Amino acid sequence: MFKTIKHRFQVMRAVAFVTFKEWSAYRSHSMVSIFVGPVYFLVQYYIWNSVYSGESSINGMTLPQMLTYFCATLLINYLTMDFADWNLQMLIRTGKFITFSLRPVNHMFFALSQKVGHRVLGLLFECIPCFLIFYLVFDINVLPANAFYAVLSIAMAFLMNFFINYSIGMTAFWMVQSSSIRNIFNLCAQVFSGAAIPLVFFPRTLQLASFFLPFQYTAFVPAMVYTGSYTLADVTLTIPQVLLLQLLAVIVAGAVCRLLYAVSLKHFTGVGA
Repeated sequence: MFKTIKHRFQVMRAVAFVTFKEWSAYRSHSMVSIFVGPVYFLVQYYIWNSVYSGESSINGMTLPQMLTYFCATLLINYLTMDFADWNLQMLIRTGKFITFSLRPVNHMFFALSQKVGHRVLGLLFECIPCFLIFYLVFDINVLPANAFYAVLSIAMAFLMNFFINYSIGMTAFWMVQSSSIRNIFNLCAQVFSGAAIPLVFFPRTLQLASFFLPFQYTAFVPAMVYTGSYTLADVTLTIPQVLLLQLLAVIVAGAVCRLLYAVSLKHFTGVGA
């Protein structure tokens, strides 16, 4: 058991390192976020300053909390962003996925290892620089309320994002070209994850529905854990309770993803190989 875990860790480390080196050649692409992130924040800053004009609190959030929330969601996105759906669809469409049937590591684990390397690059060239800009230039308190809890929640958001996107990518086993599904899903994820606007601004019915959808566990939950409090649909949970809820969601998403992977392999025809 220990040898198996050690071997898988070594494989993940090797794949992550190769991915890091490969994407390091295009680090200027990642560094664009150093400008995009702050510009996006400036837009949110002016919008919410106008919204909060004459108001000290809206839906339980003050203006400083709102600004911190958007800074947190940006930083979390740099650490959890995923491309597994696009990459998997491309491999299936071209038939290159067949090469993974000859490898000792299944593609799901390989893709997860790739993401680790890719997001380490994001940490160095996107997250840390933008964190310093928000903290030093904009004077926003972007320090997590509890660093340990924040790291746990972001790690689970990392896995949740991967499981969701990989599951979407597996639709290509049936449809070959699944870009339309990806586009629809990405639109829903942007809205219902809380990345575009905090979920507390949604109607109560949608807030309640968010507990049973995977989206809030990728952005809203880690952002609220980051800021130190969680309330949704008039339900207030302690941070440990939120983390347990998020863990349950990740376990379910992982189990579904694993099941879909086993079923999807039976539909692969190697078109384009």
